[in-house]
Amino acid sequence: MSIRTFWLALALAALPAAAPLPTDSGANSAPMGYSDLADLALAAPVAAHVRVARAVAVRNEQAAGLRPGTARLYVEAEVIALIRSPGPLPSRLAYVVDLPADSRGKPPKLRKGAEFLLLAAAAVRPGEVRLIAPDAQIPYSPEAAERLRAIVREAGGAAAPPRITGIGKAFHVPGAIPGESETQIFLQTADQRPISLTVLRRPGQTPQWAVALGEIVDEAAAAPKPGTLLWYRLACTLPPRLPAQSLADVDPAQVPAVEADYRLVVDQLGPCGRTRR
Repeated sequence: MSIRTFWLALALAALPAAAPLPTDSGANSAPMGYSDLADLALAAPVAAHVRVARAVAVRNEQAAGLRPGTARLYVEAEVIALIRSPGPLPSRLAYVVDLPADSRGKPPKLRKGAEFLLLAAAAVRPGEVRLIAPDAQIPYSPEAAERLRAIVREAGGAAAPPRITGIGKAFHVPGAIPGESETQIFLQTADQRPISLTVLRRPGQTPQWAVALGEIVDEAAAAPKPGTLLWYRLACTLPPRLPAQSLADVDPAQVPAVEADYRLVVDQLGPCGRTRR
């Protein structure tokens, strides 16, 4: 065994690959949507913009767990920009990625100079990272990079919305005149911070809803804009219908109104938009 082969085998042993990606190598893939990118960005300790310096096909006997129809590549890449990391990283990183083989069973090629956004975790050896998912090597574009940076910035801010884990109690108060009402629905969060949804109805007006990140709903509360972390937390977590336990304290006669207000919120949030498997 040559020194180079021995070194590569050691590197591969320390770099477990994610499950194979069920699409192409990513060079011509459609841009990743906000929710898919947020799923990866929020789970990745390391986010970086890199340029491929070298990509070597790994022999099948060295690629433990490789699925049929895929090939494994060992990649060395230069770091163009470090977007997030728990600590300093060298200017050159190594990682492995599993990609579909071509129709002849040959591994795909990653050309030297190709640029990607990596979502990864640190591996065992210094200078090596492990992709957190099969599709965590994302073709670079200025738009994708800016979207990734925005997610990382917002997630790291003091006012970042917490992860939603469920729906708490709902309350409904009819107004003094017909057609007037207010519904408040409390959400459960991973860090116990309060979040609530409020729907206001006034006769002759379009119903208004807002989300409050705190104990008190103030006049500044509003519905979240699509493509923001708060929108993502809600659109990708809220179920299509209120659970029965959330309606336990609601007058049975008012349950249809509460359910209608909740549907209004879900409909206006729109679909989460996840496409990843």
